[in-house]
Amino acid sequence: MRKPPALRSKFSGCSRSPIGFFTGGGFARAVGIVLFSLGGLRAEQKETELWSLKDVSRPPVPAVADEADVRNPIDRFVLALLEERGLRPVGEADRRVLIRRLSFDLLGLPPAPERVRRFVGDPDPLAYEKLVDEFLDSPHFGERWATHWLDIAHYADTHGFERDKRRDHAWRYRDYVIRAFNEDKPYDRFLREQIAGDVIAPDNPDAVVATGFLAAGPWDFVGQVETKSPVLRRAVRADDLDDMVTQVMTATVGMTVNCARCHDHKLDPVSQRDYYNLWAVFAGAKRAERDISAAETKRFEARRAELDKRLDRTMAALAKLQGRGVDLADLVGGGNGFGTGAKGAGLDARSGKVQTRKFGRLGNVVSNRFVKVDLPFVDGVFIPDGGPGRDAKIPISSTGLSVTDVPDSSAAAWDMIRNGPVASQFSTESNGVDYTKSGHTLLGLHANAGITFDLAAIRQATERGEMRFQAIAGYGGKEASAHADFAVYIDGRLSARREKINRSTGGVPLDVSLPEDARFLTLISTDGGNGIGHDQIFFGDPKLVAAEGASLTDENRNEIARLRREKAEVAREIEMLGQPPKFYGVTAEKPPSIKVLFRGNPESETDQVCLPGALPCVAQLQADFGGDELPEGERRRALADWIADPANPLTRRVIVNRLWQHHFGRGLVDTPSDLGLGGSRPSHPGLLDWLADELSRQGWSLKAMHRLMATSAAYRRRSNAGTEHPAQRIDADNRLLWRMNPRSLDAESVHDATLAVSGALNSRMGGPGFEDFSYQDAYAPIYTYVTPDKPDLWRRSVYRYVVRTTPHQFMTALDCPNPANLTPKRSRTTTAIQSLTLLNNEFMLKQAERFAARLGDEAGDTPAKVRRAFQLAFGREPDAVEKQAAVGLVAKEGMFALCRMLFNANEFVHVD
Repeated sequence: MRKPPALRSKFSGCSRSPIGFFTGGGFARAVGIVLFSLGGLRAEQKETELWSLKDVSRPPVPAVADEADVRNPIDRFVLALLEERGLRPVGEADRRVLIRRLSFDLLGLPPAPERVRRFVGDPDPLAYEKLVDEFLDSPHFGERWATHWLDIAHYADTHGFERDKRRDHAWRYRDYVIRAFNEDKPYDRFLREQIAGDVIAPDNPDAVVATGFLAAGPWDFVGQVETKSPVLRRAVRADDLDDMVTQVMTATVGMTVNCARCHDHKLDPVSQRDYYNLWAVFAGAKRAERDISAAETKRFEARRAELDKRLDRTMAALAKLQGRGVDLADLVGGGNGFGTGAKGAGLDARSGKVQTRKFGRLGNVVSNRFVKVDLPFVDGVFIPDGGPGRDAKIPISSTGLSVTDVPDSSAAAWDMIRNGPVASQFSTESNGVDYTKSGHTLLGLHANAGITFDLAAIRQATERGEMRFQAIAGYGGKEASAHADFAVYIDGRLSARREKINRSTGGVPLDVSLPEDARFLTLISTDGGNGIGHDQIFFGDPKLVAAEGASLTDENRNEIARLRREKAEVAREIEMLGQPPKFYGVTAEKPPSIKVLFRGNPESETDQVCLPGALPCVAQLQADFGGDELPEGERRRALADWIADPANPLTRRVIVNRLWQHHFGRGLVDTPSDLGLGGSRPSHPGLLDWLADELSRQGWSLKAMHRLMATSAAYRRRSNAGTEHPAQRIDADNRLLWRMNPRSLDAESVHDATLAVSGALNSRMGGPGFEDFSYQDAYAPIYTYVTPDKPDLWRRSVYRYVVRTTPHQFMTALDCPNPANLTPKRSRTTTAIQSLTLLNNEFMLKQAERFAARLGDEAGDTPAKVRRAFQLAFGREPDAVEKQAAVGLVAKEGMFALCRMLFNANEFVHVD
């Protein structure tokens, strides 16, 4: 093992790569040293001189000269500093501004015009305080504030990295955060559950799902699962542990511990050993999709199986009465033959396994081997090869049934047997009918492939006797010179065959009798002796129909109506049951021993063994959690307790500062995830500590802190003070809070406000995220965004299915952060692209049309529509000049042009 040099300067150059220097915080730390030197502070300050590590003590509330500007203790701290500088704050904003500011801050939505009107005209002196309580009690509050926390957690619904695979159950953590904020879960409990909820309360599904926080960040599937290189696997695991440690420590205590990955922290009292002690806490935690609980999963599966059986029986009875055919393509998709199968699902003819992603040429092919399939109505699959003499014995059923006289083939195979076209299929049409369109189905077999259906099982489930197999067989290849064969067997007896069909053959009608005692139906495609290129056989509308159509009696019709009602009821119950009780979180394994890595290199372990622990620089708490024998879950529980301990001076300071940042546009500490020497100093240190102490006095209630901040006079001030105000010269950037900071809306608020104003907003809460993209399963999945033009895609943006490696163009243009990164504070930019996006993006254009239609429904003549448009978009009436200009624009260009213009106005995307 390599050992680090015995003597190494605390401020030696960063030992990581140049990229690591910038991303790991080395550059920021170096700049921090220069800044502190310029400010007269020494970089070699002792641990006790780091302000954020001192005890949180409740300072006395300052006395102020003018009590008129005081609404709660916050104002005394703010006014005391202003008076010290000889400054006066600006006055209170008017009620229209206040309700719009408060609505976007607490709900992320514009206030309805009717609510604005009621508030502005309310004579109650406590009308504003009641409005704050109303908004805090709204379910939209949790949706708004979850967005801020998910930024810190760098949450997304895909892994990221090269493969960027889906995480279809990650949404449960997002819903947990929304519920936690709406329920006002005590913040200390909120933190403890996210770090160790599965250990603290293993029988509480909410607490277990909370650990999705630890797994919310990106995860390299290739490096963690697919690679055969142990070196790459160790490197990727090191980055994974770094991500967990960094996320937990920056989010909760605002310490940049990741800067100590390669060497002792350049500024803060965090050693490299301290950093790897934190690694040891998470050494046994692995990201994975997991059950919420075994009991929950068992209950779900039992209930779902019961509902599925009931639905199958109902649909089979309906089909029998209506004379509907059993769809073989749907059976391949795992369905019951009446539309419940998964479109695009396929069966691997080599293994019988279900696959969804597209495949090309298959490897490890073994011909003439029958493989049983775990689907109720499919007996099995195989890859046929008749051999040069067409005398090979080919097994076609699980009972040992076999056939001969199958054409000679290349014994090669491509893709799956699919409920839909196979990969790279050129055509899905025959005789002018496209069998992928609504009302049709397609069973795709690329040569060489065979599949056998269990007629006995189908007959038992559908209560049918004699049936017929009907379909249109077609060729889906591109080349005119290519051709393939197909054949149909009943219990091993040849019933239909066509060889060398091609593009010019057209559809081949099939109508094969299936006697009541027939057990197996087998379909085979072979390559025609010319290889598998372009040899795509398909069966359009492949159905098993009753041998004779039944005439309907009145009794039949009544029964059909009853069955349809039952089908709808069961379908609703299945929808309400939702997805399996799984979530994306962490699983536990025996933690490996952790050692300090020389320069952070996983291939260069030192002999310094690290035991699970936290930061010794927090002198108020015990940093050692125990020895290597401590179980994985207990390590996380110990860290959760250390973070949420009332004696920890960092935790409460960090969260009240984050709340302040989102209410006032800037934190009391301007670096919300760095309370170390590399971060900024608090503008109002007494106020920060008073708020931190007040949080614990309020039982760690975040809503209590929101209420305190939102009802202060500081929050209620005007944002526009004019250029002549004395404070403009002394404090132009408003660090002393003599006015309110005007702010642009974030991407989510612009998106949601647009839908709210157009009248299209779908307020459904919770559940899987909406997918505003088309998805193509491939080695690296392809996510192609579409225009959200239906109600399912008009939900609030917090419910958007977030893809890491494919940024959403609209959201990204409006500064939505990259979910690969922790985002404690979003960038706020003003660019031409933003203006063009609001003007020309298809989403905005469609919503402008809906806005115009809404005005047509809610107002009469053009002046009335103009008034209503301004009320909805800005929460106010147009002035005389605006009204005249707007009426003229509508007369010339139409109402759509006005709506488009209002969506592009500064006033729409900013709050004062």
